[in-house]
Formats: sequence, structure tokens, C-alpha cells
Amino acid sequence: MKIYTRRGDRGETDLFGGARVAKDHLRVTAYGEVDELNAFVGVGAAASTHADVGELCRRVQSSLFDLGSYLATPDADRREKGGIPMVDAAEVTWLEERMDAFEAELAPLKSFILPGGTPAAAAFHVAHTVCRRAERAAVALDREESLSELALRYLNRLSDLLFVLARVENRRADVADVEWVGRER
Repeated sequence: MKIYTRRGDRGETDLFGGARVAKDHLRVTAYGEVDELNAFVGVGAAASTHADVGELCRRVQSSLFDLGSYLATPDADRREKGGIPMVDAAEVTWLEERMDAFEAELAPLKSFILPGGTPAAAAFHVAHTVCRRAERAAVALDREESLSELALRYLNRLSDLLFVLARVENRRADVADVEWVGRER
């Protein structure tokens, strides 16, 4: 099977279930943002030297594939009959538990910090902002076509966890977060 089909050459794509939509459709944008997020989580995992972070990233990436499949399948009956997975409340709770454990390693924030530090921290800062964009795309889609509340909750928690991972990567490398101080005007 060839990787290209030529079916998208006129700016349309297939959703799971057969419907064709424009490539800039809100649904395609939402699952495309989740796909990009998944790639950036992979960049963070590749840059990290910590086994616990790598394991967490692999689980998150699997959940993001589930979420992307859910977003690419607008028909609820098809999702159910096709066994399309969806992130569940237990996954959201797991993100919160992991975030709490990682935050225990960190000093409390007293100001905004500039993104950066180690390559792994910088990658997680980028993943954090991409996650927030994916969340905005999902919210826009939710206004048009109601989504599971868990999809939105998962992305919201994940963006926070990715920010925490950036800080953890810097702390474990003994690299200080750089506080934003603003400019005098």
C-alpha cells in the first residue's frame, strides 16, 4: 500500500466513518493539533534522560492517539461499534497524580518563568503551548459539535503537566528557571 492516495489533493480529507470534509474543518484542526502535540511529547521524551518521564510520555502519547481517534470519528455509534477508545476519568486522575508527584520536587512558583533551560525542558515548554492550542481547537469544535467533557478536561490537565515536566527537567539538571521580570517602560 502506498502512503499517498491523492484523495486530499483538492483540500479535503476523510473522517473515520467515511465523511469527507475540508482540511481546515474544525474537527480536522482539533485532531491535527492533538497529532502535533503527540509529536512534541515525543520530542520531550527523546530529550529527557529520566526513565520516569519517558514512561509517562509513552502513556500520554497512547492516550493522545485515543483522543485523536475520538476526534476523527464524529459519529458516536461508529465510535462505540468500532471500539474507538476515549480517554476516561481514570486517565485524568492519573495525570493529576503524576503532576502532584512531580510538583513535590519543585519549589513553588513566585512569578512567571521564561520557557527554556535544558533541551528537554524547552521541548516540554513547546509541548505545553501546543497542548493549549489543541485545547483551544477542541473547545472551538465543542461549540459546534458537542464533545465529551473528558476530552477537554484531559487536554487542560495535560497542559499543566507538561509545564511541570519542563520545570522538573530543569530542576533535575540543576538549571534554574528564569523568572520573568518585565522591562521598565
